Amino acid sequence: MLYPMGTVKQDPEAIAYRMAGSLEHVTFGQLEKTSNQVAHLLRACDVQIGDHIAILLKNQKEFLEICFGAERAGVYYTTISTRLTPAEIAQIVADCGAKALICGSDLIDAAALAQSQAMGSIHCFAVGNPVAGWADWAQGLSNQLESRIEDEAQGLDMLYSSGTTGKPKGVKWPRPAGPSGQRTFLVELLDGLYGYGDHCRYLSPAPLYHAAPLRHSMTTIKLGGEVTIMEQFDAEQSLALIERYRITHSQWVPTMFVRMLKLAPDIRQRYDLSSLRMVVHAAAPCPIEVKLQMIDWWGPVIYEYYAGTENNGFCSITCQEWLTHQGSVGQSALGVIHICDDEGKELPVGETGLVYFSDGPDFLYHNDPKKTAETRNALGWSTLGDIGRVDEEGYLYLVDRKAFMIISGGVNIYPQEVEAVLIGHPKVADVAVFGIPNADFGEEVKAVVQLLDHQKAAESLAQELISYCRARMADYKCPRSVDFEEALPRHPTGKLYKKLLRDRYWPAPPPVHTASR
Repeated sequence: MLYPMGTVKQDPEAIAYRMAGSLEHVTFGQLEKTSNQVAHLLRACDVQIGDHIAILLKNQKEFLEICFGAERAGVYYTTISTRLTPAEIAQIVADCGAKALICGSDLIDAAALAQSQAMGSIHCFAVGNPVAGWADWAQGLSNQLESRIEDEAQGLDMLYSSGTTGKPKGVKWPRPAGPSGQRTFLVELLDGLYGYGDHCRYLSPAPLYHAAPLRHSMTTIKLGGEVTIMEQFDAEQSLALIERYRITHSQWVPTMFVRMLKLAPDIRQRYDLSSLRMVVHAAAPCPIEVKLQMIDWWGPVIYEYYAGTENNGFCSITCQEWLTHQGSVGQSALGVIHICDDEGKELPVGETGLVYFSDGPDFLYHNDPKKTAETRNALGWSTLGDIGRVDEEGYLYLVDRKAFMIISGGVNIYPQEVEAVLIGHPKVADVAVFGIPNADFGEEVKAVVQLLDHQKAAESLAQELISYCRARMADYKCPRSVDFEEALPRHPTGKLYKKLLRDRYWPAPPPVHTASR
């Protein structure tokens, strides 16, 4: 067996992962056989080492089987958000050059445009019910051998992260030379930080198409741990699963913490959570009060990290460290942190600027050398555009995020993409989009619009603009509310002073809390 890595006595009957709702499970022995069949099927579709495939699935049993099979075949696999529009999905499938598209039968309508635009140059498979015009994934696998392919090689994910233009960018790392099943830098990093292994029982409550849930779940399995995957997040069900399966490790976004904290006290106290050893959160800023409440409830087991899909650097902080450095995302565990000015020159300790990393893993944006170059300074250090400061002990504090990027429920939303849609409306002269506070999701999307005729400003027009967006892009990116201004604050050069607008909607920063634990 290829997995678990480094295990002397491998039990093929041990559960690699289970689906929380359907109770389907996959043993290590089954995963070994099925991932081999996936690799053979990819070769039968002429998907060779270094080629790309695209996966559009909800959280279901087949998801990880396909990913592990791609890793055995030396293939780049792109997992696509199920919340994107057909046009957005088609753009990603075309950009990554997928030679195979594997789609849930319940998502075929969303993928139909990608299939039609490929014009027969891509192998399209439906997972689930039969779909006219799509090959049946289960039937295709059943015809394949369960033995290993002869030319196994290490595959990698190539996930998409939106840029400042709003167009998705494929984050591509160099594919490791050598056989499949090796300890990649990501396995080494996560194993060292969080202790994944055969003793680990990991709960994944988030969509697997996101980088963190996918990578942490696969790393757990590679190291012999057991993963429980929720089809979709539910606050009380999460607590029940922790108790039922004696979960030791899990990963969350802050909005999930908020949902669980809002459960009635008797529900929160109903479940035994004493098995938890490592609770990790990331992807969005966590309010200090929320984190303190979680520590009071779950104990000093809550860890945090800061990283992007690009993984050009990685910061991590333990619960004990955070209590004495509240608001920090930690010290560097991968790469060296540098705080630089807009020209990429390093600033003194304590000053605020762009967060750069040096000496981390190399990456590029697929088919976009211009965007790749924009992330580097003259010394070759890379930035994701986040703004922060570092204290004398090397702890990083994020001050802002990607020039007003909105993070809602752990999902990145880029205002410029929304602005580009709204400005196309015939009644709109100018527009600014930014995030405003939301108690459940951290932030929600707000649009402030300057009309060609300000006299037409009305609630009915605001709703019309929201509907206009929803018809053209994924719902979660669309404004939840629209305000009107007679004129937006622009400099004569054209620069929009968005901060002047945004600050009206944000309260003053909360006071710093001193830990009493």
